[in-house]
Amino acid sequence: MFYTYVLKSEKSGKYYVGSTHNIVDRVARHNHGQVTSTKYGIPWLVIYKEQALTRNDAFARELRIKKYKGGAAFKKLLNLGLDSTITV
Repeated sequence: MFYTYVLKSEKSGKYYVGSTHNIVDRVARHNHGQVTSTKYGIPWLVIYKEQALTRNDAFARELRIKKYKGGAAFKKLLNLGLDSTITV
């Protein structure tokens, strides 16, 4: 199983969109400073995730989310996950 996910930085309030096959390990790497693009925002919280059957599907969904990041569609997507912070 693969995942597309959205993280929110507790430090800066910024968002990060990614995809992975092991979401627990990937979020741990984000929060341990092992991902260059997210080192600045530690700690990160998973606020949205969804499953995909293939790596290509997860990556394609990541790109779609990034295209509407910050707009109404992005906010609507986050509202699905913001009811409670998702624990991984």
